[in-house]
Amino acid sequence: MSSKFEISFSKSMRPAGGVAVLLQALEQGIAGAKEADPEGVIAKAAEISKFTGKSLATLDIVAPHGAPVDRILVLGLGDPAKLSAHDWLKAGGAAAAKIRGAEKVSVFIDVPELTVTGENAADFALGMVLGAYSFDTYKTRKNGEETKPKDQKAVKVTIVTSSAAAAKKAHATAAAVAEGVILARNLVNEPANVLGPVEFAAKAKELEKLGVEVEILTEREMKRLGMAALLGVAQGSGRPPRLAVMEWKGGKSKDKPIAFIGKGVVFDTGGISIKPAAGMEDMKGDMGGAAAVIGLMHVLAARKAEANVVGILGLVENMPDGNAQRPGDIVTSMSGQTIEVINTDAEGRLVLCDALWYCNEKFKPQFMINLATLTGAIMVALGSHHAGLFSNDDTLATRLTAAGLATNERLWRMPLGKEYDKMIDSKFADMKNTGGRYAGSITAAQFLQRFVKDTPWAHLDIAGTAMGSPSDEINQSWGSGFGVRLLNELVRAYYEGN
Repeated sequence: MSSKFEISFSKSMRPAGGVAVLLQALEQGIAGAKEADPEGVIAKAAEISKFTGKSLATLDIVAPHGAPVDRILVLGLGDPAKLSAHDWLKAGGAAAAKIRGAEKVSVFIDVPELTVTGENAADFALGMVLGAYSFDTYKTRKNGEETKPKDQKAVKVTIVTSSAAAAKKAHATAAAVAEGVILARNLVNEPANVLGPVEFAAKAKELEKLGVEVEILTEREMKRLGMAALLGVAQGSGRPPRLAVMEWKGGKSKDKPIAFIGKGVVFDTGGISIKPAAGMEDMKGDMGGAAAVIGLMHVLAARKAEANVVGILGLVENMPDGNAQRPGDIVTSMSGQTIEVINTDAEGRLVLCDALWYCNEKFKPQFMINLATLTGAIMVALGSHHAGLFSNDDTLATRLTAAGLATNERLWRMPLGKEYDKMIDSKFADMKNTGGRYAGSITAAQFLQRFVKDTPWAHLDIAGTAMGSPSDEINQSWGSGFGVRLLNELVRAYYEGN
C-alpha cells in the first residue's frame, strides 16, 4: 500500500513545517487559524476566493514568508447540522488526496462553534488511511524512476483536538477496521496466478497471530464430508480447493456463535460454460465475498470484539480442463440434495451451498450471512451503489440495512418467494443450479435458501460493489473491500457483550 501514515493525536501544538490542514464548516470559523496563520492570510484568501466551507471544497495556500508551515490546506465540511460519521471519513479521504508528497502534516480538527468528538477525529484518520490506499505491489518504474523508493517513509500526521485522549482510544478500533478493509482490498486486487485457494487459505491461517482459531480442510476431508457440489467446481483446476474455518471466541462460552460465509472463487473462467474473453481478467475478483469475511475476522480479532464469530471461506478455482464439470452433470451436495448443473458458470452457489450446510451442522449459529460476487443480474437491478440483500429473517435484514446506512455500504432488500423457487426445480434432480435469465439474482438466492434450514440467514450479492465500483474519497481502488465495515458495524451494534 502506498502513502502510509503514522498518526498521532495531540491536545495542542504549534506546527513547524509541512502541511497544515484546517477544517471549516458552513458559517463557522476555521480550525487552527491562529496556530497555522498568525498573520491572517487565510481569512484574506478565503474572502478573495469566496471560500465558505462547502462540503469537500478546498482552499490550498502556499504559506507566506514567516509562517510556521509550508502549505495551508483549508477543507470544507459543509452543513454542521448534517455531519455524519461518513462525512468525517470522506473529509479525511479528501485531505489525504491533497497532501500527497508531504512528509509532515498537522490537522487542526476543532472547528470553532462546532462540537468535534474523539470519534469524529478517529473517523477522519480512518478516511485518510483508506483514501490513500493504492495497490502498487507490482509497479516497479514510472517515467524511468522507481515508483517506491527504498527510503520512502511514512507520513507523520498529527491530529490536533481537545478530545485527543478519546480520539486515541477510538483510533485503536478504527485502525483495526482499516487493516481489515486493506486486507480485503489487497486480496481482491491480487492476480490469480499469485493467489490460489492454497495461498488464500494460508492468509486465513495468519489470523492465528491475533488469536483466531483456524482449521483448513483439504480436498480429502471435504470428500469425506460429502461436499460434492463444492468439489465439482474445483475439479477442472490443477489447484486443489480448500475450506478455511476461522473461529473468534470473544464472547461468553455459552453463547452460540454468529457466522459469516464467503464465496472464494479465486478465478472464474465460467468452466465449460466459458465466459466471453472481454473482461474475463476481472474474474480474479470473484473471491470478493471471501475477502470481506477474512477482513471482518481480522477486524474483530484485532479490536478484541466481545462476540463468538465463525468465518468460513469456500476456496476454489473454476477452470475448463478435460476433467472439468459438464453442463448436465448431477452432483450430490453435503446436505444429500442433488443438483443438476445446467451452467458451470453458476458455480458460486455450488461452493456456498456446501459451506452453508457445513457451518449450520457444525456450529448451530444464531444466524448465517453469506457474501458473494454471485450474479451479474444484481448489477442490472442495482448497479454499483447498493448490494443485494436477501433474507429469511426480517430482524436480521433490518439490522443489516441499518448497518449499511451507518457505514454507507448500502444494501437493498430483494424478494424471495415460492414462485421463484419453482424456477430452479429440475426434471432430473432435486434442483438445478440456475433458473434462467429472468430474476437471476433471486433464483440464485432461492437456491442458497434450500441449504439453511430454519436458521436466520441473509445472502449479500456484492457483485457490483466488491470490485470495479465507483471510486470516491475513501476508495480509489478497484477492489473496494466492501462488506468489512458493514459487518463490523452489525456485530458492534447488535451482537457484542450481550
